[in-house]
Amino acid sequence: MRGGEAPRESRQKVTLVARMTSTVGNYDYIIDWEFQTDGLIRVEVGLSGMLMIKATPQDFVHVKDDETFEPLVSENAIGVVHDHYITFYLDMDVDGVNNSFVNIDLIKEEVKSLKSPRKSIYKPYRKVAKKEDDAKVKLSLYNPSEFHVVNPSKLSRLGNPSGYKLVPTATAASLLDLHDPPQIRSAFTNNQIWVTPYNKNEQWAGGLLTYQSRGDDTLASWSKRNRPIENTDIVVWYTLGFHHVPCQEDFPVMPTVSSSFDLKPVNFFDRNPILRAAPASFDDLPVCSVRSSINI
Repeated sequence: MRGGEAPRESRQKVTLVARMTSTVGNYDYIIDWEFQTDGLIRVEVGLSGMLMIKATPQDFVHVKDDETFEPLVSENAIGVVHDHYITFYLDMDVDGVNNSFVNIDLIKEEVKSLKSPRKSIYKPYRKVAKKEDDAKVKLSLYNPSEFHVVNPSKLSRLGNPSGYKLVPTATAASLLDLHDPPQIRSAFTNNQIWVTPYNKNEQWAGGLLTYQSRGDDTLASWSKRNRPIENTDIVVWYTLGFHHVPCQEDFPVMPTVSSSFDLKPVNFFDRNPILRAAPASFDDLPVCSVRSSINI
C-alpha cells in the first residue's frame, strides 16, 4: 500500500505440483516440481525416513571444544554423519533444440572518479561456454554468477536471447579426497553444475551401476572429452547436496529436511506474464465462517 490506500487489484498465485516419492534404503525422498503461473519452475527436495545409526556402549557424552565427535542421538546409539546428493538431468530445449550455456559473472570494479563518493560498483559480464570445461561450475558466494540457458537464434523485440536461468539455493559440496573410492564413483559431485552435449547413452550421472562403478562410466568421465556445447542440443546437470550431522530430534524418524532450486524465465516473455491473468475479485476469496467453540 502507498499513502494509506488499499491495493486496487491483485493476482492470485496458482501452482501446479507434480510430486514423486521414492524410498532408497532407510531414507524417503520427496521431490516436488512446482509449475507457477509466472513461468517459474521450482524443484524442491525433501528428505525424511529412518536415521542410520550404529551401536555404542555410551549412554552419555560431553563434547569438548576443538574435538571431533560422533553425535549421540539416543542411549547407546550414534547417528552416522553422512551426505546426500541428488543430481538433476535438465534437458532444457529453450525455444528449440539448439541452446547455449551462458555465465553472467558479477565483477567488482573500483570507482576511479574523484568526484564520486562511491568506492566500488559491480557489473555483469556475459561469457558463453564454448566447451564442456567452460561450464563446470563450483558455486561460491564470493564469486557470484547467474547461469543462463539461452537460444541464441530466438531474440526478443529488444534483442535479448530467449532463455531460462538456473537459480541454486542451499546446497553442499563433497569433502572427500578426489582419489577416495566413494568419490571416484560419485565424481559428479566435484562440481555443482555440468553441461554436456545431448547423448541418449548418457543419462545417469553415477553410471548405470553406481555401487559397482569404478568411475569409468560417469558424468565426470564423459565430460573429460571437452566436447563443443555452444548453440547445440545440451543437457544441464545440477547436483543438490546435503551434509547431515544427526541430532536427537532426528531419531528414530527424522523431520523433513529440504532444499530447492529454481528454473526462472529470463527474457523468455516480452513482459511479466502474470499480467495476462485476470485480477482477483471478491468472489474469488475463500468463504470463511465462525464456528462455535465447545468447552470440554
